Amino acid sequence: MYPTNNKKLLDWVVEVAKLCQPRSIYFCDGSSEEFDSLTRLLVEKGTLEKLSQNKRPNSFLARSNPADTARVEDRTFVCCDLKDHAGPTNNWVDPIEMKETMTELFSSCMEGRTLYVIPFVMGPIESPLARFGVQLSDSPYVVVNMAIMTRMGSSVLDALGKDGEFTHCLHSVGYPLKNGKKDVSWPCDPAHIYVSHFPDSDEIWSYGSGYGGNALLGKKCMALRIASTIARRQGWFAEHMLLMKVTSPKNEVHYIAGAFPSACGKTNLAMMTPSLPNWKVETLGDDICWIRVGKDGRLYAMNPETGLFGVAAGTNYRTNSNAMSAIAHGTIFTNTARTKEGDVWWETLVEQSPDNIIDWHGVGLEASDYKGLTSASHANARFTTRIDQLPNLAPEWDDPEGVPLSAIIFGGRRSNLVPLVSEATSWSHGVFLGATMASETTAAATGTLGELRRDPFAMLPFCGYHIADYFSHWLDLQNLDGVQLPKMFLVNWFRKGSDGKFLWPGFSENIRVIEWIVDRISGRATGLDCAYGLAPKASEFNVGGLGLDDETLETLLAPEESLILEEAAQIDRYFGWLGDRVPQSLRDQLDIFARKI
Repeated sequence: MYPTNNKKLLDWVVEVAKLCQPRSIYFCDGSSEEFDSLTRLLVEKGTLEKLSQNKRPNSFLARSNPADTARVEDRTFVCCDLKDHAGPTNNWVDPIEMKETMTELFSSCMEGRTLYVIPFVMGPIESPLARFGVQLSDSPYVVVNMAIMTRMGSSVLDALGKDGEFTHCLHSVGYPLKNGKKDVSWPCDPAHIYVSHFPDSDEIWSYGSGYGGNALLGKKCMALRIASTIARRQGWFAEHMLLMKVTSPKNEVHYIAGAFPSACGKTNLAMMTPSLPNWKVETLGDDICWIRVGKDGRLYAMNPETGLFGVAAGTNYRTNSNAMSAIAHGTIFTNTARTKEGDVWWETLVEQSPDNIIDWHGVGLEASDYKGLTSASHANARFTTRIDQLPNLAPEWDDPEGVPLSAIIFGGRRSNLVPLVSEATSWSHGVFLGATMASETTAAATGTLGELRRDPFAMLPFCGYHIADYFSHWLDLQNLDGVQLPKMFLVNWFRKGSDGKFLWPGFSENIRVIEWIVDRISGRATGLDCAYGLAPKASEFNVGGLGLDDETLETLLAPEESLILEEAAQIDRYFGWLGDRVPQSLRDQLDIFARKI
């Protein structure tokens, strides 16, 4: 007897069980008892190692297969009926062809394993934007991570009822235990990884990987790629954005969303501890943001997740003290190193390295082995923890209606050209800034340092349909009757001087940029016209106590005009690659940008 009377769900579970041939079927209830039971099972299997109760209470460490350590964009597919609907930024395969390929892989793939039925909802259940999903998976590691990252369990089945609709999420690690095959601590099939999205039928099929966004299908797969296609049809937005609450010394409250590509300070901004007195920043979300138009015409934003799936590298008490507090207990770490005292460690965690550690492969290292010679933790090492463990969590983070946006910020990693902050002069100009946003890649991310990659709205790997149609969807907002649109801004923390050093201190000092943005929202600050819109007057930008000379400040606040024509030419080629679906208003904005010199 199963704990639901939803016929679609029951029929689907039977269908998948017939195909995948699991040993047993288990419906997850989302209870703390279930979580404890599964973590004990994972410890017995060797997938998790329990950390020191004194050093890191109620926390665990997992070490993945070295071939399964990150999202795999080249194995991620959008399978809609027409290739042109997927666009040039997505890997497209005909849905019939993909299902034939993957059905063969799924055949008997769960032999000897349990099929876990994971009912979940993205967003508060009572929210107008709440989206239900059910993931069928043979990975208990996925279950415990989904329990942290989503609202999961019996309450979701109750809300789903007997005829509720849901996204069908099918996942297997692809490691059946048949013909006497022994289990391993991290089962996967890295030679046959597929992460396939079927937006026309609201399905996600994932095979071969047990890691992160490949396996936690409520995150990037459902909350962005599938949700973005649904959002376009229904008139809302599923975005790869942080969501923060800012309270000024004047007690003004503003909610700000921000789109930042990888390694551009997104999480640090969302959880910032301001350096300026009497400013307060509270987190509502660090990664995904769903946006809709409210009855009053304002844009309302909501974080659909309940957890943080953060990158360990670069996280420490100097860069992000709030994240460090959140992961002090009740956290699952993956692919970090471990100290001999039973705590986690990674290269940027503390200034002084421990004497000896166990690296992410499980190999013991002496200090001389890893101090500049090898990486004890993986560059993509992660932590999974509940968002309500953040000390600066905004109380309205799970408001079913969301919060009204005052501003949207875009930010990439640019060592030259782009000023510290600028304001879009119109909605079309703001969409242009978001659509053409670019970031210099880091060696850890791509193996190539400084290569420029266009990442529109930070959605390059996550938009489930043609990215040019996505631009049109954003532009169409300005045509709605009674709409009250937030201001749009572009920021760049990464401008460098002639010596190759960063000109801006970043981190907690970024509150000074937020201060100017708030002053622009409130009409207190003026702006100077530049190629990227309106930039701050040096006299109105607060750099007190930073020790910046006038020349450095001038460089930070102004675009590098000698590079504008080259940038315009690159954008023109980029629009050409996207094709004739690029809205004319964005091409018009490009002409204006090129003439600004």
